[in-house]
Amino acid sequence: MAVLETPMAIRKVAMDLLAMREHGRLELKRKLLRKGALPELIDNVLDQLTQDKLLNESRYLESYIRSRANNGYGPLRIQQELLERGINKTEITQALDESGYDWQEQLQMVWERKFGNSPKDLKEKAKQGRFLLYRGFNIGMINKLKKFNIN
Repeated sequence: MAVLETPMAIRKVAMDLLAMREHGRLELKRKLLRKGALPELIDNVLDQLTQDKLLNESRYLESYIRSRANNGYGPLRIQQELLERGINKTEITQALDESGYDWQEQLQMVWERKFGNSPKDLKEKAKQGRFLLYRGFNIGMINKLKKFNIN
């Protein structure tokens, strides 16, 4: 592994990563450390990227939420993943609120795509419920789901 010893080398690698997709500050820092960047230089480079508007947490949040929601994940799962990536809970909550997603409608689409039919018995209903919980939808939303009652 090559050691990135200069701010210019670190900036180039960071910009290459940002060119592929948006990154959060902590996520980018971890990747740079794995690529051999000197820890004492990373923060200054990241500060400069932020100042140059190349690294932007709100843009990252918006992009991440859109991507995960389009893949069928709910707000709780997205929030947990962003917390693991070092994003502040207040910022996450605000970004989720401002995302414009109708999470109940999103849940309905995920359920219809995966199951389509009402559960036949309690066992099947529990299975469907566990899947939707895993996907990040809360129990209140799941209980409001149309056609989620046993036939």
